[in-house]
Amino acid sequence: VQLVESGGGLVQAGGSLRLSCAASGRTFNRNAMGWFRQAPGKEREFVSAISWSGSTTSYADSVKGRFTISRNNSKKMVYLQMNSLEPEDTAVYYCTRAYGMAPVRNVHEYDFWGQGTQVTVSS
Repeated sequence: VQLVESGGGLVQAGGSLRLSCAASGRTFNRNAMGWFRQAPGKEREFVSAISWSGSTTSYADSVKGRFTISRNNSKKMVYLQMNSLEPEDTAVYYCTRAYGMAPVRNVHEYDFWGQGTQVTVSS
């Protein structure tokens, strides 16, 4: 499985970005997908996850109400709509595939990772 993120960039505080993740390979529809982020000098942290069907989602408290995760299984795509961005959201954002079908928050519950896309929010 290969995951390729896109959509990152530089945006002012209060602005929006939409990240996309394109998946290739056999298994996609049977796995939950997630987004993590890593800022310089910090550990990789959970942002959001979505179940294999798209019916269940999970968000970190820091992004709840501002970010929305979605997926299109027919296109093998996962999205992260980010609104009301804050400088604290600055990080490299990674798309990842979970081992199972349910959205999980533990980084060790994921097996395949994309190369990441940089999001920079200026104040």
